[in-house]
Amino acid sequence: MFEGYISVSDKNEMKKEMIVNDGNVPVLLVEANNLAQAWEKSMVKLYQEGCRVHTEYDKVGDPLSYDCTMGIVIHDPVSEPMIHRDFPGGLEDLQEYVLEVLDGIKDHCVRTPGVKEDTRWEYTYHQRLFAYSVPNMPKVFDQINLLIEKLAKIPHTRRAQAITWKVWEDNDCYDPACLQSIWCRIIPMDDQGILNMNVRFRSNDAYKAAFMNMFALIQLQIHISKRISEIMGKTIIPGRYYHQADSYHLYGHYHQEFEQRFLTALKNRSFEERTFRYEDVRDIMIQSIPDIRKKAAAMIA
Repeated sequence: MFEGYISVSDKNEMKKEMIVNDGNVPVLLVEANNLAQAWEKSMVKLYQEGCRVHTEYDKVGDPLSYDCTMGIVIHDPVSEPMIHRDFPGGLEDLQEYVLEVLDGIKDHCVRTPGVKEDTRWEYTYHQRLFAYSVPNMPKVFDQINLLIEKLAKIPHTRRAQAITWKVWEDNDCYDPACLQSIWCRIIPMDDQGILNMNVRFRSNDAYKAAFMNMFALIQLQIHISKRISEIMGKTIIPGRYYHQADSYHLYGHYHQEFEQRFLTALKNRSFEERTFRYEDVRDIMIQSIPDIRKKAAAMIA
């Protein structure tokens, strides 16, 4: 039995309970208090109830992918445990990704638009959020700072958002941005404010990327809260985090790894054994930052 999720004894019986593909992408929702449990529940829900589809990246012989439109509500995103042991990566990888999103340590790896010979990355989220550029316009937009200033002035505004999509290039490029938008709003509570954040992805690799995406964006939520607190002279704390993925998918060629690693862990280990407290490993992650920055700086510019 998979603790707290499904009442079946093995994966073959579990697959029999999956929703039959009726031509619609299932809309699924999970809720949890912390990030580790929310991601875990989303993976089980996707595997149980997702439809089976082809992708643009399939190779001959690949199994169909699991897919759905997924909503993930994390009621207290800074509560422990935050880190799931079974995301495909290590603590240093997680810290590296946070620095990539918040500090832009890999912005120099983004290709020059319009130069076909330049085969570097199409984008980084940091560049799109903190330095959004428009052709033939000299001004670069720090959307996160604009969002912070707007919320500090009018906490209940519905206009505090940042976007990533560039319609003039992302419709035709090979690897367009997956994250689409971030929206925030502050709700007053006693003598402090609660910063709610909504995040939308058009496409989200549920197994290989979603946990790291959510962890880094929660760190961004914490950053935004602190900056608004400094400007307003009032305590602003992170509130609920909502993650929506239009296509939340488990690629067919990941199935064997996912079943052997993730599902086996659900059967054989307790939730406490499947997770880390961020507070317990934070120092280890911080100690890795100088080496991460050095490695990122050496990447081809």
